[in-house]
Amino acid sequence: MAKVSSASDHRSAESAEISDEALMASIGNGEKEALACLFHRYARLVRAVGYKILRDDSEADDLLQDVFLFIHQKSTVFDGSKSSARSWIVQMAYHRAIDRRRYLDSRHFYTQVDLEDVGNDLSGPGGRAERYENSIEEVLGRVGLGNVFGVLSEIQRQTLGLHLLDGYTFEEIAAKLDQSRGNVKHHYFRGLEKLRKQIFSCNRQSD
Repeated sequence: MAKVSSASDHRSAESAEISDEALMASIGNGEKEALACLFHRYARLVRAVGYKILRDDSEADDLLQDVFLFIHQKSTVFDGSKSSARSWIVQMAYHRAIDRRRYLDSRHFYTQVDLEDVGNDLSGPGGRAERYENSIEEVLGRVGLGNVFGVLSEIQRQTLGLHLLDGYTFEEIAAKLDQSRGNVKHHYFRGLEKLRKQIFSCNRQSD
């Protein structure tokens, strides 16, 4: 075991001495260990860039995988005479994160409304009993779940029903409805925004 550990430490020391640019060249030659080494060096940085722009853990994780898949497939595009490998990797991360952010913005991904926030908005100031009288549960009891959900598209209704009523995760819903996780989140948050507006409308009408 001591010999194995020693050999492992020796390989780690050797890897640490290899420049980023040399690793990029090795990746271009199909060496998987070089990609793993570069991932070890820059995964945290790339994910930080992704989270800074995308503001979502799952999206940042997806971006991390996307960037290193790109490096694996397109490492030969890198030109060491124009920039360092580190700068190139960070630049790729920024560009791809910004492209993804624009896509998510166009799908209203960041219009995120939580039912707890809706309940808080409806409750307003006052005691516990007063807050409950104006809570989301009380509103749904008056107007009926079917009426509120009637404003949603079929896919939004399925998504919210599976998540809110049946307790499915986004991943499980994606598999069940044959959708990507990103689409499921889009349908969920867009549907939740419609639901919020409908609840407010029903609450005003009942006053």
